[in-house]
Amino acid sequence: MRRAVLLAGIFLGASGVRAQQEVVPMTFDQALQATLNSNETLQQAVLQKQEAEAEWKAVRTLRLPQLSIKANYLLLSDDITIDMHGVKDAITPLYGAMAEYGMFSGVPNPDPATSAVMPVLPDDVSTQVVRQQLSDGLLKVENGEWDKLIQQSQFGTVSAGVTWPLFTGGKINAAHAAARIRISEAAQVERQKTGELMSQLVERYFGLALALEAEQVRSEVLDAMAAHLSDAEKLYEEGMLAKAELLHAQVYHAQADREYKQSVRKRRVLNEALANTMAESPEIHYQPLTALFFNNNIESVDFFKQQAQASNPLLQQVGAKQQLAKQAARVERSGLLPTVAAFGNYNLANVDLSPNVSDYMAGLTLSWKIFGGTSARHKYQSARFVEDRVEQAWSKASRDLSTAIEKHHQEIQMILEQLHELLLPKPLPMSTSGCVRKPLTKAWLPVRK
Repeated sequence: MRRAVLLAGIFLGASGVRAQQEVVPMTFDQALQATLNSNETLQQAVLQKQEAEAEWKAVRTLRLPQLSIKANYLLLSDDITIDMHGVKDAITPLYGAMAEYGMFSGVPNPDPATSAVMPVLPDDVSTQVVRQQLSDGLLKVENGEWDKLIQQSQFGTVSAGVTWPLFTGGKINAAHAAARIRISEAAQVERQKTGELMSQLVERYFGLALALEAEQVRSEVLDAMAAHLSDAEKLYEEGMLAKAELLHAQVYHAQADREYKQSVRKRRVLNEALANTMAESPEIHYQPLTALFFNNNIESVDFFKQQAQASNPLLQQVGAKQQLAKQAARVERSGLLPTVAAFGNYNLANVDLSPNVSDYMAGLTLSWKIFGGTSARHKYQSARFVEDRVEQAWSKASRDLSTAIEKHHQEIQMILEQLHELLLPKPLPMSTSGCVRKPLTKAWLPVRK
């Protein structure tokens, strides 16, 4: 039993040392750096900006020619042929009639030995020679293939193609502009998230510092109330204090104990909240080193309004949405205009492709949708309505921002007035008798606080 108690004591002692070692002193700058490096919300904003930059790089290639390699293998229902029997039927009677009844003359003498003496064959010989040639031609016509094969039913090709957009009605320019706007919008989102995290960090870091001080004050108040209660109990036992005064002392001690426990819970919650903001382990206990302070010199409300109108990230995001709406309207308007592109194709290899097909081709293509149910026109009108709606949203956001600045500026001024009032010296309550009295008991707690 003693051994178990000893081991438990050693374990609890080691745990206490380890818990003490987990207290991490940290300045506000260190907390801010940890937040900017590790917080997932900010990392998401950074990735969003990188995504927009990658999209812009992809959009930049839209103006460049697009080169592709394509392989096709086709199966047709039948071979592609040309039926030329009509030509055969037209020329066969002519060949037959001329070969049998034709009379010819003036045929050159093919014999070099006699061509000088008789350069032209006699008419009967000329007729015989030409009729023989016509008979041979008629035989070839009758035995010829008059179903000409143009392309076999199965063939394949491997070709390289290029397409170069020359005019798209402004669609590519709008895509370029929209991609750049999205980069700017993502940068403003990053600024917004950074500002929100800084505000959250200030609230939680200095809130923890204040909670630690409050816990210390509550502990001192509890100790004082415990001593006060002990004195009251002793005086009551000696018959020098009324029962009502003892009950007052017990009530104030219970109140001090309750407020101390509340301060401990609040400090733990703020410590965990600070760890969450910095994306660190909640098991670590942080000790803020940067002292609490306040700025006594606050600029006028007009200064903050001008700064917000010029660089507020939320307002800048609404402005980016407005510009994106304009580019979307340009894209829809491009649907009303023609598109022009240059194209080319070259056959690299083929299987059973007709030799009558050209190895390459190049040209220009124009496409203009003349009628599509007026959908393009209505889409353009819808995009313009979106543009007007975003413009109205920007005006509303601008007014709301000015109102919020006015409200927060007034709150800051009220807080500064309260701080100045609290910093004014106040007389401490004094006891004029050696006995514990109700007025002294009531005054002691706020003084300790």
